[in-house]
Amino acid sequence: MADLDDLLPVTERVTAPATRNPAHPLVALWRPATPADVDAVTEAQRAMDAVDHPEWLHTREEVQELFDYSFVDLAEDSVLGFDGDGRLVAVGVTTMPPLQESLVRVFLEGGVHPEVRGRGVGRELLAWSRARAEQKLAASTKRLPAWIMAYADERAEDAVGLFHHDGFETARYFFELERDLAEPIPVVEPADGIRIVPFSDELSAGALAARNDSFRDHWASQPMSEEQWDAWIGGTFRPDISFLALSGDRVVGFALNQVNEGDWETQGFTGAYIGMVGTIRDARGKRIAPALLGRTMEACAALGWQKVTLSVDAENPSGALGLYTGMGFERTNAEVSLVRTY
Repeated sequence: MADLDDLLPVTERVTAPATRNPAHPLVALWRPATPADVDAVTEAQRAMDAVDHPEWLHTREEVQELFDYSFVDLAEDSVLGFDGDGRLVAVGVTTMPPLQESLVRVFLEGGVHPEVRGRGVGRELLAWSRARAEQKLAASTKRLPAWIMAYADERAEDAVGLFHHDGFETARYFFELERDLAEPIPVVEPADGIRIVPFSDELSAGALAARNDSFRDHWASQPMSEEQWDAWIGGTFRPDISFLALSGDRVVGFALNQVNEGDWETQGFTGAYIGMVGTIRDARGKRIAPALLGRTMEACAALGWQKVTLSVDAENPSGALGLYTGMGFERTNAEVSLVRTY
């Protein structure tokens, strides 16, 4: 990232474009999303998922969570496109999460229904989304790097190409890994003075603090707000298979896991997704992460599940990829992080 002392405020580096009204002959109506559109957006998103990454599908809870965030103004930050039959064929939502410490980020969410792809709807949707993202960036007075970010499965070559054509660059790959629970699970004990305990509501605030500390040196990561945290642990999160590492009463590590049984049929196995794993910086080197992973795998195997999966930054500086492959995880697919910088 750039030297912060040399950066002008974002508002002086980004000019807010005029509000853009999308137009395309295949789309009869463009309008902002409303809370009543959650089911329609979920259905459209799952149709996209089935083509782009059939191993996992968006849940209604995830769409509801996006719509409910206080930092998302649906009237300004979203657009839906409907064809002449009233079917939702395009979804765009821009989000700029709070707590920007080292980076101002705007994320582009959504996409185009597979049945109308390749005919320019995606270009029109991306043009609207980038314009709205630039408006949001232009309102920031922070002297920080400013990015518009999007993610796409590496198999969705058309989507990746669309972003590249619009000035986005491939910045990172996140490998999808899975672990067969039929294979022996290593027993790893943490260093003396570290206890592994189940997640509990009483330790939730400490787990958030540990998450924010441990992720500070992760690429593009920013602190998670209490609102984002509450939404995350209120969704497909499973506290019964999630674990924390304690030093005294302080949370120093975590393995927080999710289960969406709706994915099991398309992914071809039962299991859990390891959503967050980390160790605070001053507690690393004490075998905390492998101990937490081992407990997670044991808990999932005890429920009769077949595999656990996770996603990891291919260039994670903490050596996470080596940790996972050393514990028997194998790569399956990858997600591409696409960035336009300002």
